Amino acid sequence: MFYGLNKFIKNILPKTLFYRALLIVAIPVIVLQLVITIVFFDSLWIKTNKGMTKALVNEINTFIEVYKDEKYDKNEIKNLFSVYQDLNIEFVENENFIYDYNERWFSPIDRTLRRELKPIFGSQNFWFNTTNYKELLDLRIRHQNGYFKFLVPKDRVTSSSARIFALWITVPALIMIIISLIFLKNQTRPITNLAKAAEKFGRGEEIEEYKPSGAAEIRQAGYEFDRMRKRILRHLNQRSEMLSGISHDLRTPLTRMKLQLAFIKDQALADKLSEDINEMEKMLNEYLQFTSSSYLEKDELFNVSDLISFIVKKYDNENIFTNITPEIYVNGRKNLIKRCINNIMDNAIKYGDKVKIEATKSNNNLFIKIEDNGPGIPIGEYENVFKPFYKIDKGRADSKSSVGLGLSIASDIIRSHGGNIRLEKSSINGLGVKIFLPV
Repeated sequence: MFYGLNKFIKNILPKTLFYRALLIVAIPVIVLQLVITIVFFDSLWIKTNKGMTKALVNEINTFIEVYKDEKYDKNEIKNLFSVYQDLNIEFVENENFIYDYNERWFSPIDRTLRRELKPIFGSQNFWFNTTNYKELLDLRIRHQNGYFKFLVPKDRVTSSSARIFALWITVPALIMIIISLIFLKNQTRPITNLAKAAEKFGRGEEIEEYKPSGAAEIRQAGYEFDRMRKRILRHLNQRSEMLSGISHDLRTPLTRMKLQLAFIKDQALADKLSEDINEMEKMLNEYLQFTSSSYLEKDELFNVSDLISFIVKKYDNENIFTNITPEIYVNGRKNLIKRCINNIMDNAIKYGDKVKIEATKSNNNLFIKIEDNGPGIPIGEYENVFKPFYKIDKGRADSKSSVGLGLSIASDIIRSHGGNIRLEKSSINGLGVKIFLPV
């Protein structure tokens, strides 16, 4: 029970820090205003209105009792009550007295009038309306063959201090909430900036300038993030420089070996050595591709549909079938996305006879699916093949020239764009690669 209630409360609460902090500030203010308002209405406004309404009803009852006495002049009595009691009185001769009225239960004035009139005159001997006139109350009391019509100023039954009180209690609360909004915005902005910087760094984008600000704890988190970012960049640069240096140094002896092949008279031996050298060069190229830094390329808005169509056209293969939604735009690094799709397409064409590629857009996500009819990969190896330099002995990894970097590079590129990549069995009994990218 408590778990369900806790889950329900979490679902209805706002998810962002700004609005949660706003609730922490606003709810006590609102609750305090409600309590004060309820106490005011109960102890002051309602009781005051009740007393004023009771006095008015007693004055009307007194007038009617005096009016019944035959020894007093009727007109003189009406004039006296009109002058001294502020009552505009008119007697209307009409035997058909209508006592039905609109019972406005939400109106305190109507409720108080109804409670005070009913014990004295009965439920079918009075009628009133508080909305026909802006400043007057229309009250009618049955008398003999007609009824008295009283036009009474509304300030006789209601206190004007209620509006002033409502104004003074509402305006300061709104001012305090607005001031809280400004301060909360200033306090949450550094956290938002830190989150944006971390997001950009996670996608591999270059952070041009980030200056920690805000409270001491937030500044400390910002400084630690900046130190961590620099350590990671230094580690990536060292790794890239090391692998690039090794690959570059190996090219020199490979070039000498190529030159020496021309002096070998045994052509069969020369062909075998040439094949080995070409495979070594291909491996070196893959190493360099893996170590190339993705931070150098800037984000841009480009048409993914045109990019995929261009890649497919480059292969000039009739066994590649496409289903591409036109005009899908993505903000990212175009060359990296192109390299990712190229790597997957190369594997699909290498191990399969037929290739299907689909690109669709749903809401704010781009879905790319590349399928082939090759031997596929065992389900237990789906996660392992994304590891750098990982090779399996079955199906798709039996090539001598493969170093196990194609899917690893593709995975790094997709994840650096905030997307995801996964493997599954294709609809044509091979391997299917699914790519999800935010648009």
